[in-house]
Amino acid sequence: MEASQQLVIEEWNGSSSTKLFKTATITVSPALSVHRSGSGFNHVWRRFLDAFVPEGFPSSVTPDYVPFQVWDSLQGLSTYIRTMLSTQALLSAIGVGEKSATVIGATFQWFLRDLTGMIGGILFTFHQGSNLDSNAKMWRLVADLMNDLGMLMDLLSPLFPSAFLFIVCLGSLSRSFTGVASGATRAALTQHFALENNAADISAKEGSQETVATMLGMAVGMLFAHVTMENPLAIWFTFLSLTMFHMYANYKAVQSLTLKSLNFERSSILLQHFMETGQVLSPEQVSLMEHVLPIWMSSWRSKNAKLLHTRVHLGLRVSFLDHSEMGNLLHSAGSLYKKAMYLLVERKGMINVILHKDSTPTDVLQSYIHSLVLAKNTDEKRSLHSESQSWMDKQYEIFLQKLKASGWKIERLLCPSIIWKAHWMQEQFNEKID
Repeated sequence: MEASQQLVIEEWNGSSSTKLFKTATITVSPALSVHRSGSGFNHVWRRFLDAFVPEGFPSSVTPDYVPFQVWDSLQGLSTYIRTMLSTQALLSAIGVGEKSATVIGATFQWFLRDLTGMIGGILFTFHQGSNLDSNAKMWRLVADLMNDLGMLMDLLSPLFPSAFLFIVCLGSLSRSFTGVASGATRAALTQHFALENNAADISAKEGSQETVATMLGMAVGMLFAHVTMENPLAIWFTFLSLTMFHMYANYKAVQSLTLKSLNFERSSILLQHFMETGQVLSPEQVSLMEHVLPIWMSSWRSKNAKLLHTRVHLGLRVSFLDHSEMGNLLHSAGSLYKKAMYLLVERKGMINVILHKDSTPTDVLQSYIHSLVLAKNTDEKRSLHSESQSWMDKQYEIFLQKLKASGWKIERLLCPSIIWKAHWMQEQFNEKID
């Protein structure tokens, strides 16, 4: 007589190995029995969330993903509500609903508005395109502030009929900056959030979240537009109130970010603290110290702060040096920077970096840290090049090791494109010095 066998199979559901839920237990002995676990509602709810959160959430994203997305969705909601109010004012100014308005006239005005924005976007990309990645937090905030300005121009346009075209073109120009900066910084932040090479998934789910915010904002915006119609005071009160909330939500969203990449300011903060204490700050600590607004807009907060990074310039054009500066450069290249792929020059209160044409991202980071050390020694009136070179020889590798141990990404320095480099041959310098 054969012994009976029992087979047990468990059914699990989930898009990631870290977020699996047992939904059923199937037993074959020899009859078939199925015991279902959990409720149908929970299963439907989890499938619903899969459309809005990345696969493997929350372990597949950084801890700052949730607070950023919450504040970002709130600011987006306020934007779409205000868009309805500003669009209503713009269409009224163009002449929609008036017998005296002509189709060709309205079309031409709309064309000039869009053309101005397109040209502005191209010019802004040319001027600041390579800087957006290195200052993602600042440009993300600036982008939304420019969007606020653009909508304000649309709302003002009916009040000044004689200057209507100029005002709407100015608003379109402002929004063109928003489109470029917002898109570029969103790409950089998506890469930051992705812990499992899931940037595409995060971007797709962010699109779903934005779609929901857009639909809610349009619905509420239409309600506000209907309620405030023919009441300028109510329109302006609603618009300004939502704008203040929009600015606050944007600030909180950017402030919640904890970026681990090294840019100019974060490197400066880390180096100054390390030189004073021998310890490295964590990304969370630095995020509370760095500026999220352009330095010139928040200088009142940092009058006593030593912003060393503002005194460093990467990529000096060698042909701009005069005869005496070229002589000092010749001496430095032959004595202090024999093995380096860069040269440092103090010029007009600035520490300028001349990079070798074959320099790597590692060389760029080293040259920048070296220039910060030189700038700090200049403040303390020490022996400049020799002392900074001595610090680099003794402390630079220790500094990098501690940065890496604290979670910082030390592979490269996020900075604008360096378009001016140089080439020099050490043998020729040594022959002239000897």
